[in-house]
Amino acid sequence: MLHTILRFPAVKAETGHSHSTHYLRISQGLFTKPVSLGARAVGWPSNEVAAINAARIAGKTDDEIRALVAKLEAARKTVI
Repeated sequence: MLHTILRFPAVKAETGHSHSTHYLRISQGLFTKPVSLGARAVGWPSNEVAAINAARIAGKTDDEIRALVAKLEAARKTVI
């Protein structure tokens, strides 16, 4: 399955988070860390953004979302 890498403006549109709130959620373990796209560019896999949004919509707790974030980040290492 092919996934798109979303840059911050697209992630902001998908989540509704401001820049500071987005990075606060990353530091709290409530959102995945960005993927490096180059020396000065980062992005987030679209499937991860969708999974986190779906968890929020489903009413998952912060602890459940932290577990999801850990699972999503671990899955990055298993992709070939």
